[in-house]
Amino acid sequence: MQRKGMLYGIAAYVMWGFFPIYWKWLHGVPAMQLLSHRIAWSFILLFAVILATRQWTDFRATLNRRTLGIYSVAAILIGVNWLTYVWAVNANFIVETSLGYFINPLFSVLMGVIILRERLRSAQWIPVGLAAVGVIYLAFVYGRPPWIALLLAFSFGIYGLVKKLAPLGPLHGLTLETGILFVPALAYLFVSESNGTGAFLHVEPALSALMIGAGVVTTIPLLMFAFAAKQIPLVMIGLLQYIAPTLQFLVGVLIYREPFDRNHLIGFAIIWLALIIFWAENYFAYRASQAPASRST
Repeated sequence: MQRKGMLYGIAAYVMWGFFPIYWKWLHGVPAMQLLSHRIAWSFILLFAVILATRQWTDFRATLNRRTLGIYSVAAILIGVNWLTYVWAVNANFIVETSLGYFINPLFSVLMGVIILRERLRSAQWIPVGLAAVGVIYLAFVYGRPPWIALLLAFSFGIYGLVKKLAPLGPLHGLTLETGILFVPALAYLFVSESNGTGAFLHVEPALSALMIGAGVVTTIPLLMFAFAAKQIPLVMIGLLQYIAPTLQFLVGVLIYREPFDRNHLIGFAIIWLALIIFWAENYFAYRASQAPASRST
């Protein structure tokens, strides 16, 4: 079962890693329309899964004021994240989006310290400090703060924090989030259609099909990841999560030839070093925590 979980986890992160190519195929469609299609078709697909697996009664029973409040915040955060990502990819900032997901784990750690009052081990402050140095250095290289990367890390980091406090499982939670955004997304698409700017069914059939497919490519890796997270250790999840930004980075540099010179390399190298230290420290801390248990058996 663990091997199957590993395969699902790798598949999910590889799909996320090649996401930029999918959105590049739709570069002629405005980002807000892409976001709206992504939300609408994701909700339709997830709702269909709920019905097909006969979970509607259980899902409906979870709906209350507290749950709706928590998932409304989560919906706004994931909407901001998705919009930023789609816009950035089609504005030729794929490399910077990868930076956002490289620094996200370290940002999440910092959020835990600030908001949840979690304590870091002394060695954990080293990668956090290195990441801050890397971001500041890249701000000078770009001539501006890497706001795309920071917004992606911030929105997804806060989203993760909200989800940590949320009561629903992955399928029900994502269905509720997209359901909350479904009506605004549909309204936006109707407005776009009425004022003559709507792209759906007014472009090549293949592009319209890709807009529908946005729901599929959004939900499938999320559901695969949810399965993997239950089957493999958290340390392994921590290692696998770097597959996606690494592939995004390679796609941006090697396929779409985005600018990446020696100065960019120095900034990214500082953050990569921070991630290596961060992962190694967590790995050895995990091994140390397991050692007493293994000796006692």
